Amino acid sequence: MNIKKHIPNLITLINLFCGCIAIVFVSQGDFLMAFYMVCLGIFFDFFDGFFARLFKVSSPLGLQLDSLADMVTSGVVPGYVMFSLFSKGANPHEVIGSVFIPLVGFIVTLGSCYRLANFNIDTRQTDSFIGLPTPANALFILSLPLVIEFSDSLLIFEILSNHWVLLGITLCSAYILNAEIPLFSLKIKKFNLKDNVLQVVFLFVCIVLVLLLQYIAIPLIIIFYVLLSVVNNMFLKK
Repeated sequence: MNIKKHIPNLITLINLFCGCIAIVFVSQGDFLMAFYMVCLGIFFDFFDGFFARLFKVSSPLGLQLDSLADMVTSGVVPGYVMFSLFSKGANPHEVIGSVFIPLVGFIVTLGSCYRLANFNIDTRQTDSFIGLPTPANALFILSLPLVIEFSDSLLIFEILSNHWVLLGITLCSAYILNAEIPLFSLKIKKFNLKDNVLQVVFLFVCIVLVLLLQYIAIPLIIIFYVLLSVVNNMFLKK
């Protein structure tokens, strides 16, 4: 029995398990632990592919398992978080506002599902991405309740509790997941500064933002990643 060929799939299933636990934490209103579990799931999501390449045991089964696990950890969980954010600001005495409007949050899940399915058949995304990867989008969405919780600003609370703002974030999230926007990869293939300027600049800014703003830095980092990619694409076209 070749044990090595099962190791990447086992790691993928751990990613899925982390996503399931994150759902439980979201249902209990513990967004911080949900965030940690999604981060752990994304960590395992990176290493399943790493070990598959290392052991040379990549398979169609592994590809399908990876997408299904990501669908939960980076698709269902952020959708549920948006549902929860909509629900928190809903008027319990209004049926439409308290029952139906929060369901809009699951548009994030639908967009993630389409993104993952399209990624599996898109041969252009081997060295870079087209559209925001689902793990990055999941981190963005899961950071929103943390920004509310750890920020002392009443203005931020009011903004992220507004249904129109949440609707805009939801629609933008589903769009950017599937937008035809090339985004640079964070993988460093050659160990020289010339070929990794974008990656170095991005990582430096990330470290500074995290040190200064902690959890509030997370959505800013994702936005900066997209904007930096767009600017880079403009220079490449010239």
